[in-house]
Amino acid sequence: MNFWTAPNGLHIARGETRDAAALAKLHAQGFYRGWLTSDFAAYLADPKTTPAYIATDAKRIISGFAMLRISGAESELLTIAVDPRKRSRGLGRALLGAAFADLAMSPVRTLFLEVDETNAPAIALYRRFGFADIGTRKGYYPKPDGSAATALVMAAPIG
Repeated sequence: MNFWTAPNGLHIARGETRDAAALAKLHAQGFYRGWLTSDFAAYLADPKTTPAYIATDAKRIISGFAMLRISGAESELLTIAVDPRKRSRGLGRALLGAAFADLAMSPVRTLFLEVDETNAPAIALYRRFGFADIGTRKGYYPKPDGSAATALVMAAPIG
């Protein structure tokens, strides 16, 4: 199993099915429509859709995660979330760094993602990793008021 370093005494490890409830809880704290525990469990159990990376301590208390889907030479960052109490401490950067390092050892050459165009902190993080805008998806993210936000579609080279 691979491990990568993370700030604040944490490390990055691969997510497992036993992490599904913790990931669902973190996801719900960061997104208007969080995913169900069963969605995370199914994802983590399916070898075709992995990997998932978790920022965790020695007791496996999870502070953040990133989930990818790989298809040939392409990968998609499906979601990334960090505990709201632990944001702005470099965990998102550590999670993406682990993903990029791991993908560099694979056939994947491009990583894609969608991000709410109003999420300036996430966009700044992605740009640090070389992501560039390649399109938009109008009405992609539902908002609590019933409207929908536009997503930027971004891509970054691997390796």
